[in-house]
Order: sequence, then C-alpha cells, then structure tokens
Amino acid sequence: MRIVIITGVSGAGKSTALHALEDVGYYCVDNLPLPLLGRFVELLSHAAEARKSALVVDARAGDFLQGHREAFASLRAAGHDLEVLFLDASDEVLVRRYSETRRRHPLGGDDLRHGILLEREILSGLREEASAVVDTGNLNVHQLKGVIQERYGRSVGDFALALLSFGFKHGLPAEADTVLDVRFLPNPYFVASLSAGCGTDPEVAKYVLESEEAQGFLARVQALLEYQLPLAEREGKGYFTVAVGCTGGRHRSVAVAVELARRLAGTHPVTVRHRDLTRGSAG
Repeated sequence: MRIVIITGVSGAGKSTALHALEDVGYYCVDNLPLPLLGRFVELLSHAAEARKSALVVDARAGDFLQGHREAFASLRAAGHDLEVLFLDASDEVLVRRYSETRRRHPLGGDDLRHGILLEREILSGLREEASAVVDTGNLNVHQLKGVIQERYGRSVGDFALALLSFGFKHGLPAEADTVLDVRFLPNPYFVASLSAGCGTDPEVAKYVLESEEAQGFLARVQALLEYQLPLAEREGKGYFTVAVGCTGGRHRSVAVAVELARRLAGTHPVTVRHRDLTRGSAG
C-alpha cells in the first residue's frame, strides 16, 4: 500500500490536505490512534479499492505519539510505501488564521501563542521523520490542494519532477529538494517595457533566457538533473522538487522554471508551479 501520514501544526491545512487526497482516490482517516495503525493497514491491505490511504496524525494523539517511529518502521519493513508529510506555517500566519476563523487552539485555550509553541514541541519528533515539509503560509486553499495532488496523485512506482519558481525575499520553499539561484541573470524589472510583465510572457522570457550566461546555466543544470534524477529515483524517492529563485519570484525564476520543464519533459513527468508570481514583486 501507499500510505501518507499527514501531520503538522494546527491551522496549517491538514484537513485541506486530507480532502485533496480523498479526491484522488485515497482512503482517508482523521486522527487514528497510532497503536491501531498496524492493524488498520493490515485490514486495508486486503481491500483492492484501498491501495492508497492517508491518515492525519497530530498533537491530539497525546501520549500515543511516542511510538510513531516504531509504528512507521514496522510498516516500511512490511513493504508498504509510507511517507510523512508535515504541514507548517509561521506563528504570525497561524495567529492570523485563528483570528480570522475565531477558533481556539486545541492546546492553548485562550493563550494562542502558548498553544502554538507547545504543539511544535510535541510534534518535533514527527517533523524529524517527515519525508516532506510544506510551508503553507503563502498558499491559499486551492493552491495547497494542487500541491498535495501534484505530489501524491501519481501511481505507485511513478517518479515525478516539479519545477517551483519563487522569490528569495518571500522565503525559501521548505519542500525543495534542490534550490537554484538565478539572481545573476538580466532582470526585466529594470526594463520599462517589461517590468509589468512576468516570466511567462514571451518577451520577458526571451530577455531572460537569450543571454550567453542563461544558456550556459540552463545547459549545466539540465545535465546535472539528467544525472541526478535517476539516482534519486533509484534511492526510492517518488517525487523531486527543484526550486528556482530570483528576487521577487515574478520574472527570472518563472522563465527559467518553464524552460527547464520544457527541456526535461522527455525524461520524467514534469509539473511547474509559480509560488510568488502574483505578488507583484521585483525580479
């Protein structure tokens, strides 16, 4: 079976992630006690319609969390494909989300920040076990759903590549396996006729990509990834994210991510996502 354990801090989007996986055929359970995990998977493994399962495991499990390493190791030893997805967001984002929904933190009562701190301490072991950490602070509900389905909607055994453009001024994407910095390339932001555009516009992309530096960079990165990706797949990774960053995530990183996706499309299934494209920032 493929098993995705969804965990993370309250308010980071675990329910959205669970619903997203349910929409692509996962058998989903919220807050299953860890001592029941092995028996639950054993039952499901005999059902043809439940070859993929997703479970939310979080701070509500209390003392049951102490056995998570042994529970996960046992399932992997039995041959199951188990991944742990940890959803996170900054304290400021979490406080804003709780203020907007007027909900109380499950561990903090009236002291929201204390609850957030306590929950991070409780979940520190699960975060260490995570196959992927996704910062949802810059994602709305629809974007998070797309990220989850993009990563886990594939069939068991498939290997997928994602190109993610971003702006360094907005923070590094936590889900990146490799980060490329393209801030050395010509910046359309300082060209009056191109500044208002973005990296998906043909004129902007041409300005970014036509230089000798850009072509040399793209050729070297393409060669690196063509060498690296089969090795990552051999090691059991099912998904690889290459993050391409410029200053604001609107021009150079977008153009390079799209071009790399075009060049690598013949080697693996490729998706492209632009995290900061709509922020309207320089670069």
